[in-house]
Amino acid sequence: MKAESHMMSFGYNPDWSEGSVKPPIFQTSTFVFKTAEEGKRFFEVAYGKDSLKKHEQIGLIYSRINNPNMQILEERLAVLEDSEEAAAFESGMSAISTTMLAYLKPGDVILYSKPTYGGTHHFINNFLAEIGVASIGFNHNTEIQEIWEKLESKKLTSKLKMLYIETPANPTNSLIDLSIIKQLKEKIQQIHNHEIVAVVDNTYLGPIWQKPLAFGADLVCYSATKFLNGHSDVIAGAVMGKHENILPIKTLRTFLGSMIAPYTAWLLTRSLETLHIRMNQQEKNAKKIVEFLTQHPKVKNVFYPGLSSMGQKQLDIYQSQCLSGGAMIGFTIEENEASAFKLLNSLKLIKLAVSLGSNESLAQHPYSMTHTDVPDEEKKAIGINEGLIRLSVGIESYNDLIEDLSQALD
Repeated sequence: MKAESHMMSFGYNPDWSEGSVKPPIFQTSTFVFKTAEEGKRFFEVAYGKDSLKKHEQIGLIYSRINNPNMQILEERLAVLEDSEEAAAFESGMSAISTTMLAYLKPGDVILYSKPTYGGTHHFINNFLAEIGVASIGFNHNTEIQEIWEKLESKKLTSKLKMLYIETPANPTNSLIDLSIIKQLKEKIQQIHNHEIVAVVDNTYLGPIWQKPLAFGADLVCYSATKFLNGHSDVIAGAVMGKHENILPIKTLRTFLGSMIAPYTAWLLTRSLETLHIRMNQQEKNAKKIVEFLTQHPKVKNVFYPGLSSMGQKQLDIYQSQCLSGGAMIGFTIEENEASAFKLLNSLKLIKLAVSLGSNESLAQHPYSMTHTDVPDEEKKAIGINEGLIRLSVGIESYNDLIEDLSQALD
């Protein structure tokens, strides 16, 4: 079956809950063991003292470790991503930060793409830096040879432990070539004989329009608040990958307590059922709006994956790894704050708010809002100028959205 069909009832049997078609909310902190021996066995597996035997399943212990709502959600997320396992979190940043902390220690190096989400940028350049994890940034124009030479010049190749890529980049929509993953892994393996973990933030296009695991990524992370939920009523995160790669993350999650709550997991499970319908409609709307913006005389630049104006290299990357341009658009009228603010303040149907991927269309000013913590010089170097507007396209009538943009531009 296709993922949207297989996922619909996966991980849940109505017989477990009085025949209820939908999983109930398991709002409980702890679970009863049938025997003391069963409790002992569950803890042996949960704390890694022993592994599951063939056909054995880990039992329910305590909602910080496992919960039916979290487990059902994780199994369905894994189906959508075509991965072995998933881990759900209370926010996108808790998913990202827990993943980094599970694999990085003082003295290690993380190589990351720029621009990236403002919260991720802050965590890498502040928290990780303070605990002794060094970072090297690169952008979509950087060739792998340049990256390697930079690492070698600083004598950091042996310390490189994580490659972190966000593509398309928030908020410029620039694409990072995912072929860099296998190239870099092979170089590190040949020279230093150690593995690096490759993580891809797939929030903008996944799990429908981009499959990083097929390009050698070890882990795919999401702000599930965005398209996966799509209703602006949940804060959540997720990480997907092979069992062996997810295990250290789930282990750390248990002790940090950053797991998703039962009710939040239930809401997100509900949202996944309409994921394909929502994202496909958002994509259709986005393409109509891109067509309108590219032809409008007042619009200077439009940033959207797959546009020829993004350059041949970006077009080649798009054709090799993306199935769609998605529903996120960047555009400028003039490269100054005043023009951006005037348009944002003139919108009526489109909401002036951060976040993205929801049913309703949202617009914001990255330079002064989501990416305010990024140094001004760095913002300019990676394409985040004062006139850039980020538009997340919803499921409204595209004619109404275009009319709203048209009156605001007027």
